[in-house]
Order: sequence, then structure tokens, then C-alpha cells
Amino acid sequence: MRQRWILVVPVAVLVTALLAGVATWTQAGRLERDLTARAQAALFEAGLPTGDVRFDGRDATLSGFAPGQALRALEIVQNVDGVRAAKVNGDVTPVAPSPTTTPSTPSPPPSTPQTTTAPPPTDKAGVQAEIDRMLAESPIAFEPDTAKLTPEGEQAARSIAIALVKAPASFRFRVTGHVAQGPGGESAALKLSRDRARAVVRILTANGLAAKRVTYRGLGDTRPATEGEEDRRVEVTVV
Repeated sequence: MRQRWILVVPVAVLVTALLAGVATWTQAGRLERDLTARAQAALFEAGLPTGDVRFDGRDATLSGFAPGQALRALEIVQNVDGVRAAKVNGDVTPVAPSPTTTPSTPSPPPSTPQTTTAPPPTDKAGVQAEIDRMLAESPIAFEPDTAKLTPEGEQAARSIAIALVKAPASFRFRVTGHVAQGPGGESAALKLSRDRARAVVRILTANGLAAKRVTYRGLGDTRPATEGEEDRRVEVTVV
């Protein structure tokens, strides 16, 4: 009789574990189907029904979108409630706007010097100076007390992404988030600054910057602004 109980107990444990695994797998499948349906519905409402969206848990992978639609599709899926992260298969390069057609004008005489655009800097100091200039002109701004970028802040982050992509491939970058002192205390400030830095990194990688070239961190309210800076700010540093 005792030997029979010894055999029954392991079988009962195995059955319980198997049932728990089936329940977990079923719940995960239901979550992925629900997220897929809501993401596809959002894309359809935005006029982007041609691509494909697949989920691994809460993480989405987009494929099959035209180059001019991929970034818009990525933004839509990222904003679907419940989605943790999203990416587009393959490299994504922002599509340059079509040049405006202008009436033809006579060519200048050969002796007239032509104005050319200066090439992007290739040294660390030059790249950092360009980043600082761009952030001073168009700061990366967020909605108050959130990690959601304003439309102007999102456009500023995309412009920074283009500059970083043009930098030498050996360069690496760090995004640092800062916030002002608030009622939530140090832990809340640290979390908000980290979330904001991560949101900027998502914009950078979605616009062509390889994920391995950029890291992020949040310093909360531990480094108040100096003259000419804001407490609520995001810094991009060449490392």
C-alpha cells in the first residue's frame, strides 16, 4: 500500500504541472490574438491594411509595409493599449520628402562659385557639438509628468536620429533623462527620467539607428539644470 502511494504522488504532481502549463500557454495565445486583432484594426483605420503584425507575448514585429509607411505603422502599433514594444523587420530609413518642382532658371556662369552643404562632422567633438546645437534649437519635449513625447518632441528626436545615423559607425551614444523635483520623491523622479530616455531610444532605433549603438539611463532629479538648461531635459552624448 505504501509503495502505491509513492507512485501516485509523482503522477499527481506531474498532472498538476501539465495542467498549469496548458493554462499558461492558452492565456498567452489569447493575449497575442487579442493584441494582433487590435493592432490590425488600428492599422486599418489609419489606412495601412497591407502589412503584417505578429506578436510574441506583448512584443510586436511588423513586416510587409512600404518604406514610406513603415514608421507610421510602427507608431500606430506602439500606441495600442497593452503593447510593450514594437519593431520593423529590416533596416528603416526615413523617406526624404519629394523635391518641389520649380520653374527652370538659367544656369549661372561657370565662374560663379556654387554653394555646397558642409559634410557632417566625423570627429567625436564635432558630432557632439552638432547634437547639442540641435537639442538647443529643438528640445525633446514630453507631455507634463509623462513619458509621452509631444509632436514637436517626437520630430526633434527623429531629427537627432538622422544625425546619429550619419555619424561614423564606430560611435556609440547614450541617452540620459532628467526631471525636475516633484511630489513623488526620488524614486518617482528616477522612474520617469528612465522612461523618458527609453522613449527617445525607441524613436532613434525606429528611424535607422542600430540598437547596439545606443544605451539609455535616467538620473531623476539628481542633476539640476545649469545656466541655459532645463531641469526637464534629455541629453544625447557621444560615448
